[in-house]
Amino acid sequence: MTKHRIYTTSFASVYPHYVAKAEKKGHTKAEVDEIIRWLTGYTQKKLDSQMFKKTDFETFFAEAPNMNPSRALITGVVCGVRVENVEEPLMQEIRYLDKLIDELAKGKAMEKILRQ
Repeated sequence: MTKHRIYTTSFASVYPHYVAKAEKKGHTKAEVDEIIRWLTGYTQKKLDSQMFKKTDFETFFAEAPNMNPSRALITGVVCGVRVENVEEPLMQEIRYLDKLIDELAKGKAMEKILRQ
């Protein structure tokens, strides 16, 4: 998938994959939602609204009420790329989310995932 294509892909179309990845490893949709809310500052109601509207990734992150400043502490590799080295801001936000979901699926404790 090219960069442009992921940006115009609806968040709602990818969200079930995040949930499936977590559930496959014994985690829940609620944990996925908690991670997304921590990262973006969305309330659950606003997050559900973004999914209902089928908002694309670019808009999803642009409209995020309060991107968590602690996201800069997210490091590691996703799809062979170090997330802290991604130069394009939107792609970095997407990779941060991917990394957090990977950490959940790998059994990392929520307080560590949420950088507490």
